[in-house]
Amino acid sequence: MKSDKDEEELNKIPAINAFLENFVLIEAGEFMMGDAEIKYAIQHKVSLNSFYMQATTVTQEFWEQIMGNNPSHDKTNRDNPLTNISWYDCQEFIKKLNALAAKKYRLPTEAEWEYAARGGKLSKGFEYAGADDLDEVAWYIGNSEFKIHPVAKKKPNELGLYDMSGNVYEWCHDWHKNYSNKNQNNPKGPSNGDTKVLRGGCWYYNSMFCQIARRSYLSPDDKGFDIGLRLVLSVE
Repeated sequence: MKSDKDEEELNKIPAINAFLENFVLIEAGEFMMGDAEIKYAIQHKVSLNSFYMQATTVTQEFWEQIMGNNPSHDKTNRDNPLTNISWYDCQEFIKKLNALAAKKYRLPTEAEWEYAARGGKLSKGFEYAGADDLDEVAWYIGNSEFKIHPVAKKKPNELGLYDMSGNVYEWCHDWHKNYSNKNQNNPKGPSNGDTKVLRGGCWYYNSMFCQIARRSYLSPDDKGFDIGLRLVLSVE
């Protein structure tokens, strides 16, 4: 006999199934990670296996369906990115989602994030994720009217990924450390550290922070009105 809790969990399955349709295959490839013009972003060759990436950041609606709460600072639209969550909060969400979906979702590595933002094998070498004109692809201080915006309202990048520049910063798996200039294969960052990597820029900052190779970092305990998450799934 199913308990009320079992029924509640089963009711989440339609939302999860819809969520599963919102992922894009990122085909394996090589790229030059980093940017010679950006301090602490030493260029180096990286090779990656194929993986799936969520086309948008996790929305407030989906987080609430899984977790039963909405910690976001601005709750005016449930299609807005989920915000105000720490790196550790992301791990709790992923743990619960994986139990419900019987999958192994996770945060992207920093290398996976940058490769996908650059457009993977379809990259056209843009400065931002999908264009050289930031207004086409991102919400930032120059056009956001000082507020967050619903996901997928700007043009996607070459792979069909939305808002990888601007709107909200995105947590990555990796501990933060200066890059090595050596070639790397599926790097996962250092084994320990004090801060975790954030990528992408946000609605509150200027265009410089939206550059694809630009790196940011915070303690994994930190939260912010401009910090969200986007998930990936390894190709088995």
